[in-house]
Amino acid sequence: MGYQQKSLYPGITPDIAASGVEEALKVLKGRWKLIILFYLGDGTLRLSELERAIPGITQKMLIQQLRSLERAGVVSRLVHPVVPPKVEYSLTPRGRDLCPALDELLYWAQRWKGQPAGPSAMASARKD
Repeated sequence: MGYQQKSLYPGITPDIAASGVEEALKVLKGRWKLIILFYLGDGTLRLSELERAIPGITQKMLIQQLRSLERAGVVSRLVHPVVPPKVEYSLTPRGRDLCPALDELLYWAQRWKGQPAGPSAMASARKD
């Protein structure tokens, strides 16, 4: 069984779907980008707020990921001319367009985690 079109857009073939998803994943690839987008989905945040919100990310990595998302047109960066510099990040309209897809990904992940393990996992769990 191949790809079954679920979108509202007519004429989506498996090739078109695969190509589109591949392009989207190029923008979103990276360990931290989806996490950053979920936080920015709640509104504008300063760099320091994002650092505190995302344990384990270094400032260097956070800045790299934000710049990549900015180049892709998903995140906007606003620098306030004050000392010390105040930099705020928010989703662009293109970034906000991603939110429903991210929500669906989240819902899928929650359902997937709640699914019982496959037969081989169940068999090995019984042996313990």
